[in-house]
Amino acid sequence: MIYLDWNATTKPLPEVVAAMAQAAGEAWANPSSVHGLGRRAASCVEHARALVAGLFAADSRDVVLTSGGTEANNLAIRSAFAQGKGTLLTSRLEHPSVTRVAEALEREGTARVRWLEVHEDGTLNVDDVALAFTEANDVRLVTVQAVNHETGVIQPVEAVAAMAHAKGALVHVDAVQAVSKVDILPCSADTIAIAAHKFRGPKGVGALVHRPGVRLVAIMGGGSQERGIRPGTVDPVAAAGMAAAIAWVRTSGRADYAAIEVERDALEAALLAMAEGALRNGTAARAPHVSNLYFPRAVGPELVAALDLEGVCVSSGSACSAGTSEPSPVLTAMVGATRAMASVRISLGEVFTTETREQVTSAFVRVLARL
Repeated sequence: MIYLDWNATTKPLPEVVAAMAQAAGEAWANPSSVHGLGRRAASCVEHARALVAGLFAADSRDVVLTSGGTEANNLAIRSAFAQGKGTLLTSRLEHPSVTRVAEALEREGTARVRWLEVHEDGTLNVDDVALAFTEANDVRLVTVQAVNHETGVIQPVEAVAAMAHAKGALVHVDAVQAVSKVDILPCSADTIAIAAHKFRGPKGVGALVHRPGVRLVAIMGGGSQERGIRPGTVDPVAAAGMAAAIAWVRTSGRADYAAIEVERDALEAALLAMAEGALRNGTAARAPHVSNLYFPRAVGPELVAALDLEGVCVSSGSACSAGTSEPSPVLTAMVGATRAMASVRISLGEVFTTETREQVTSAFVRVLARL
């Protein structure tokens, strides 16, 4: 099988697997225990925390470990409205762990949600952000992705953050798809979410990085782990895996991903030439590994299934929305539901080669010929 769904999850690096195996044998105890084995487990956790902090030039004390990006997004957004009602600015470009929390807050009467306009090129409309601040004087939080999970389009984080901070609002950035793919510094966000399994680490572990002074409020009841903000026993084995993945990000991850942009562009050009009227979704600047393509007369999920039979794994939307019959909310906001239903996302890993590109191109030739 040729795996081209790296935005859904990435294959753990060999060194990640090795680090987790070692931790499972040596640091398996509860990191909250004060005895020697507990301290050994805690050292794995704190090492991972320090490396996460280093990614964003933050202090380890300002890193809360979570089960992944979804929990980190929930924690950041709900914390912003735990201290009072107000307006939340967000868009349909965001991941479901942002948009569905926004919808829930509005149902609960905690927040009024102002859905920001998006451009057809896949970027958030910064002018509409400015307009939203003139319409409401109680904006508490603005959410903006670093990199879109379906199109790879890089969002105007710094422009939005400057605008929000000038009005006294907080900014949350979902950087889940950015780590290892694009530069993530500087980042003026008040809270930042990451997930290890998006950058060759294990599933089930991530982090929320916050600016000093930003108050986070637990969304679950329980023990005093993570300063009481995130109760529940932290897994030192998963933390060791995340630490190994971050070490790769810092040494070669960006360069490895940057190197596949040429192959991505060549694959994209070949596929767009196969079908009259085929288009790329998201024409703004992108991360180097994502193509989201529209094929007239195709049905996205059926195209995914046909390619699967050819041994090629792609997707027709966010993995967190898979299994639904609805078109992608992201693409619908950008280009409309009809085009969204006829699109597929191809996301490459840094292991993608010219030989793989030729195999994928041949598979698309066979599938598209049957449309």
